Amino acid sequence: MKNIYLVGFMGVGKTVVGKIIADKLKLKFIETDGTIEKEEGCPITEIFATKGEQHFRQLESNLLKKISKETNLIVSCGGGLVCNKENLRILKETGTVFNLTAETKTIYERIKKYSHRPLLNVEDPVAKIDELMQKRSPYYKQAHHTIDTTKISPDEVSDKIIDILNG
Repeated sequence: MKNIYLVGFMGVGKTVVGKIIADKLKLKFIETDGTIEKEEGCPITEIFATKGEQHFRQLESNLLKKISKETNLIVSCGGGLVCNKENLRILKETGTVFNLTAETKTIYERIKKYSHRPLLNVEDPVAKIDELMQKRSPYYKQAHHTIDTTKISPDEVSDKIIDILNG
C-alpha cells in the first residue's frame, strides 16, 4: 500500500488522526516534526531559534525523501512541509495525500495552550494563522483529498479517510 500523508495547518488534527488510522489499519505511524526533534536532540523551537527556518525546512525535505522510499506508512507532515514543490511532488507520487482543514478560530482554540509552535509566538496569533493559511492554501489544495475537521471528531475523520482508501 502506498503511504498515507496527512498535510494541513497545525492544529487540524494530523497527528491525532494519523495515530488512529495507524492503529485501525495496523500500520506504522510517523510524525515528521517529532522525528526531526528526536534526530536533532532538541525541540523545533530551538532549531528555529539557533539554526533558522531554512535549516529546519531542509531537515524536513531530507526526512521526506527517506520516508518516501518506504510503504505502508501513515505520515503526519509538519504544516509547512507541503509548501516546497519538490516535497509536494514526492508526497503525491509516493502516497495518497489528505489535506485536513479547520476554521481559523478552531485552530487557535486547539493550539493556543502550546508554546512549541515557533511560527505563532507573535503578538496576534489569530492573524498569523490567517496569513500562513492563505500563503499555504495553494499547496494544501493540491492534495488528493480534503477533509474539514472543524465539526467532526478525530475518529470520524479517520473513518472518512479509511472509507476513501477502501473506495
